[in-house]
Amino acid sequence: MVCEVICVGTELLLGSIVNTNAAFISEKLSGMGVSLYKQTVVGDNSNRIKEALKLAFQSADLVVMCGGLGPTQDDITKEAACEFFEQEPILHEPSLERLKTYFTDRPISKFNLKQAMFPNHSIIIDNDNGTAPGAILINGNKRIVLLPGPPNELQPMFEKVCQILSGYQKGIFLSKELKMFGIGESTMVEVIEDIIDNQTNPTIAPYAGDGEVKLRLTASADTEVEALTMILPVEHQIRERLEQYIYGINDDTLESVAVKRLIQESLTISTAESCTGGLLASSIVDISGASEIFKGGLITYSNEEKIKRLQIDEMLINKYGAVSSQVAQAMASATCATIGTNVSLSTTGIAGPGGGTIDKPVGTVFIGLCFNGQTTSKQFLFKGNRKKVRTRTVKAALKMLLDKINSENCSNN
Repeated sequence: MVCEVICVGTELLLGSIVNTNAAFISEKLSGMGVSLYKQTVVGDNSNRIKEALKLAFQSADLVVMCGGLGPTQDDITKEAACEFFEQEPILHEPSLERLKTYFTDRPISKFNLKQAMFPNHSIIIDNDNGTAPGAILINGNKRIVLLPGPPNELQPMFEKVCQILSGYQKGIFLSKELKMFGIGESTMVEVIEDIIDNQTNPTIAPYAGDGEVKLRLTASADTEVEALTMILPVEHQIRERLEQYIYGINDDTLESVAVKRLIQESLTISTAESCTGGLLASSIVDISGASEIFKGGLITYSNEEKIKRLQIDEMLINKYGAVSSQVAQAMASATCATIGTNVSLSTTGIAGPGGGTIDKPVGTVFIGLCFNGQTTSKQFLFKGNRKKVRTRTVKAALKMLLDKINSENCSNN
């Protein structure tokens, strides 16, 4: 199956909103083994939408369209798609009833009424988070998927679409992602280049973003068991070379894995943050179950707060600087004692854009870890703007924690 994604909306062309829908849809389709060669963004203009469809169907047999299903006059995606397939929209009674249920406090306007209009034989995709139903229009062996633009509506609806599309696929496609931190994409590819080059089924696709990298292994087979059997030996080869960087699979995040491991080992954690300003603590408490292991965090951004709240020796700061391994370790150790936890992570660094020196340029970060009374620290140099430095510091701290838990666990077994 070959697909093209068309996102409709003049606001996308103007840059008023970020087009996150295309990335979400593409990732889902690739996981299903659907070939996706092109994405298009077009404004709210009927002729241009139909021209985009004409070009798309020169190579694709499936087009996924998002945006332009609302009740206003410039929401014309469905109408343009119907005209392209030469299909007349008529009232779809179940969609009308859902609209009536939605608008319990007022009558349905004529503008909302058009949202319940679809051609005969369309497959309707109910919208549980808004007023615009989606649909799959069918014309011979060609299909147009229509979805609303708001991501909170589109994403759960597209999950339903994927279930329908899977029925059109021959066999099944199964994907497994290996999540990594601490290695760059180019280095990762170089380490396993021979494995990638020699694989056709399963395929191996590298991705990078926000300081992390991942490998997606996708197998095509008649059954899920067969596909998994094909993936496992390739995964084993990759793990033999990259195990030290792999922290999880599929939907795992550094935060979720860290919280899970802390719970498993009956460990409690606290944080002391300077350059990350609470971002580390926030990333931990974002995970369900964090209340079992997270006891508290301190933001000691200034030297005065480090001295007052953590009792850091002022002479230590004067001698080594606030951004140093010595201060990072002192912060972690003091927080463990102050809050009363088994584990504490500390961060101190220069996030930029100013404040760097020759010895400690912008991006220099020290992360301290106090683990059952033993305190260590690591130095990092992160590239990028202030936001990236702070985000990567959080990820590095969590990976440092995971490595320590795993090493302790191995030594005790």
